[in-house]
Amino acid sequence: MAQPLTVPSMTAGADFVLRPWEMSDLPLIREAADDGYIPLITTIPSPYSDEAAQAYVRRQWERAAAGTGYPFAIARTRDRRPVGSIGLWLRDSAEGRASIGYWMTAPARRQGVAGAALRTVATWALHELGIPRAQLLVEPWNTSSVRTAESAGFRREGLLRGWQEIGGRRRDMLMYARLNGDPPPGDRAPTDG
Repeated sequence: MAQPLTVPSMTAGADFVLRPWEMSDLPLIREAADDGYIPLITTIPSPYSDEAAQAYVRRQWERAAAGTGYPFAIARTRDRRPVGSIGLWLRDSAEGRASIGYWMTAPARRQGVAGAALRTVATWALHELGIPRAQLLVEPWNTSSVRTAESAGFRREGLLRGWQEIGGRRRDMLMYARLNGDPPPGDRAPTDG
């Protein structure tokens, strides 16, 4: 059995903090539940109820307690208002891989928040935790998430056809990865898309 994990608090740029989930994050879960896409790719309860949202927060705590991953809420520094989520999942850690997933509510999109959070978690995973490979999946149409991954130093490795069911349909996914020996984001020449 995996050891319990302690989810740390970390700064993500000047304006955001990554922190453990709290029961006070229910308004974020309500906002995410009303999004047309987030409930399809996550375990966010939709339709929303306080009971289901509380169960969602408890599941985040249980993931850390079971040693399966580090779930973070992304919150603004100035008022601690949560605006999204990012997680480092360790299911394949025995093979030297960890997966990262993230989502942002609509008001926080296109502001660099996801990129700052992704750079923070990936750098921490690769260099502090010593995980050799961090990877993530993006739907090919999701150009904002593609830009986020690439801005955080992830390289596109290929297309996984029919990889995942989303909204009742098999969907293609792009595989992105960053290795602990890769140069920091911003120090690399652009790659062909």
